[in-house]
Amino acid sequence: MMKSAVVATAVAAMLAAPAVAQQAPPTTLRLTATSEVQTVPDQAVIGAGVVTTAAEAAAALADNSARMARMLAALRQAGVESRDIQTSGLNVRPQYRYQQNEAPVLTGFEATNRVQVRLGDVQRVGAVVDALVAAGGNQIDGPDFTVADPEPLLDKARAEAVRIARTRAALYAEAAGLRVERILSIEEGASSRPAPPMPRMMAMAADSTPVAAGEVGLSASVTVEFALQPR
Repeated sequence: MMKSAVVATAVAAMLAAPAVAQQAPPTTLRLTATSEVQTVPDQAVIGAGVVTTAAEAAAALADNSARMARMLAALRQAGVESRDIQTSGLNVRPQYRYQQNEAPVLTGFEATNRVQVRLGDVQRVGAVVDALVAAGGNQIDGPDFTVADPEPLLDKARAEAVRIARTRAALYAEAAGLRVERILSIEEGASSRPAPPMPRMMAMAADSTPVAAGEVGLSASVTVEFALQPR
């Protein structure tokens, strides 16, 4: 009984040997490719605020609130809807004078109120900035130009990134005397929303602050693994 078991085991091992030899892992190539699509932005975000100072905190805040109310009224008059205006910061803090070897001396209070303003028409940026300053705004930053619906453009960048990866894989395979058999995996990397704009002047109202909307870039990255075979 023991001898039969040994023979059967040896035969099974011989039969399995060719199958194991055929399962050698294929040569693989892993590439990362990125593509960027340029487009004209269709919306902008402006940061606007009011900074006021006074000897008392209540006085600084009251002055600030009055100026902010005028700013909000100016935005509504300019056609900006309430849903496109959002408070981003409200602070009241003491102000001190510092001198060497002396305790800080309270000199008053500073009140700050800031809003983010979203504009669906980039050609109105200059006029809106002018309206904010005229209404008492003394802290303006931006604009940040963006795209309201970036997904179609990102999909275009994703498809192009895959095409670039396939083309590059074919190049490497040919140089190595191989060919691309198939794709083993595709992983999406980080997609980039609009990057800083490239200068490109747009027509703005002649009597408003000049603003260049330019173009923004949206990029997508993919990592693709390929199986390679001899030619």
